[in-house]
Amino acid sequence: MMTQDGGVHALAVKQARLEVLLRGLGGVVVAFSGGVDSAYLLAAAHRVLRDRCVAATAVSPSLARDELATAERIAGALGVRLVRVETREFEDARYLRNDMHRCYFCKHALFTELTALARELGLSAVVYGANTDDRGDYRPGMRAAAEFAVRAPLLEAGLGKADVRALAHEMGLEVWDKPAAPCLASRLPFGSPVTVAALGQIEAAERVVRGLGFREVRVRHHGAAARIEVPVSEIQRLTSLLGRVEQALRALGFATVSIAPDGLRSGRFSAGLAPAAGPAPALDGRQP
Repeated sequence: MMTQDGGVHALAVKQARLEVLLRGLGGVVVAFSGGVDSAYLLAAAHRVLRDRCVAATAVSPSLARDELATAERIAGALGVRLVRVETREFEDARYLRNDMHRCYFCKHALFTELTALARELGLSAVVYGANTDDRGDYRPGMRAAAEFAVRAPLLEAGLGKADVRALAHEMGLEVWDKPAAPCLASRLPFGSPVTVAALGQIEAAERVVRGLGFREVRVRHHGAAARIEVPVSEIQRLTSLLGRVEQALRALGFATVSIAPDGLRSGRFSAGLAPAAGPAPALDGRQP
């Protein structure tokens, strides 16, 4: 399998660098979403650190139940202890208002809990699955990670997404080719408040579309309107099924249903924002 730079030797060097980094940490809590990045990081950390590696999955309305089930299944297959951590971002009005700093407040809530968990378990570090490809995106959560001294071993070892997928495939992880699955709140345009009801609609709507055989789906929530995104190559097939989809989504409370003509665009609502857009928001209740 072709890797980030096309070199098998270069990939082996990065993998070895990762193992050295993890061994040096001594013990870790892995922020584990069930996606390929955190799954490979968890598998690599467990291989090096054994029972000094614990997985922690944040449980909140923004995590689809299917994603939680995947995380639990992978941790079980690896023989890693999984701790379900209740995060409290829904108690924070700054998160709920859903401006461009939403991800910062979400990750701040997560890393607050994971830092406390690591301290309780006597583990020296919290790690998460950022890789080198993430540096070019708008990722305010990375700012929160830096504030909590949360480490990103994949990024530090020079591993990009293609590298991670290649190594996960080599390791036999079921999610090696799993499409990205951002949190459900990412389907809401900035300025549209995050509510449990809206996230429930999004989760149920995407389950409907996936049930028709579409692996990669986003249902963007525009109030009463649902706009479905699938890869461009699958738009024609989805169009042929639109009647069935409309009926199901209207039953969920959407008045209108449409298909995005330009296909699936990950990070659609954050497109054009700089990787480090603006200063870190204040945590004392003031507006950022």
